[in-house]
Amino acid sequence: MDQRVSFITLAVADVARSHQFYVDGLGWEPEVYVPGEVLMIRAADKVVLSFWSAQEFEEEVGPINRGDGVAPITLAHNVATEAEVDEILSLARTIGAEASTPQRRAWGGYTGYFADPDGFRWEIAMNPDPALGAIVLP
Repeated sequence: MDQRVSFITLAVADVARSHQFYVDGLGWEPEVYVPGEVLMIRAADKVVLSFWSAQEFEEEVGPINRGDGVAPITLAHNVATEAEVDEILSLARTIGAEASTPQRRAWGGYTGYFADPDGFRWEIAMNPDPALGAIVLP
């Protein structure tokens, strides 16, 4: 089996709300949008981030585990500078996202988080390691 990820699918309560947040708010370009069903956004070369109606997700995949707390997954968007971290977290706040104050981390990076309308957490990170930067930065 090839070592790769092709799709990341998140079950969401309201696909239109996800469209408003990611497309209208963050300015991302949709590849596919079927109102009420699915929103697909190319996140990288040959990687699609898919926001799928929770109802349709459950019909195909199975019951969603619902409960208190944060979903046990983060999505990360790495950038080259601390200023970019601050800028993206500020943008997220202006479109209504709950966002943390960025911090310098013990491992040397600078990161903060925001939550999308369904509570999925995005880490916005500047990692000073040049080897990792070569992998995750465009």
